[in-house]
Amino acid sequence: MKLPTVCPSCDNTLNVSQMKCPNCKTEISGDYELPVLLKLNREEQEFVLNFFLSSGSIKEMAKQAGLSYPTMRNKMDDLITKVEQLKTNL
Repeated sequence: MKLPTVCPSCDNTLNVSQMKCPNCKTEISGDYELPVLLKLNREEQEFVLNFFLSSGSIKEMAKQAGLSYPTMRNKMDDLITKVEQLKTNL
C-alpha cells in the first residue's frame, strides 16, 4: 500500500500520527512531520533512489532511462529545487 503524503481534502502535507511495531506490537502516537524525502511523490522518490544506486551518476541514469544527459540534468535540477522548497517549509 502506498503511503499517502497529501491530504485528499485540502492538498496540505499529512503528518504521521501513529506507528506500530509489527514484532512486539508497541504503539507510538503523536504528531510527527514526515521527513523531506517522504514528502516527494513516488516518481521523485524513485528518481532519488536510482541516483543513489547509480553512485550519483546522472550520466548513468540518463543511459539507463534512454534519455539525454541534459534532460536528466533538468529533472535533477527540478527535484533539487523542490527539495530546497520543502526544506525551507520545515
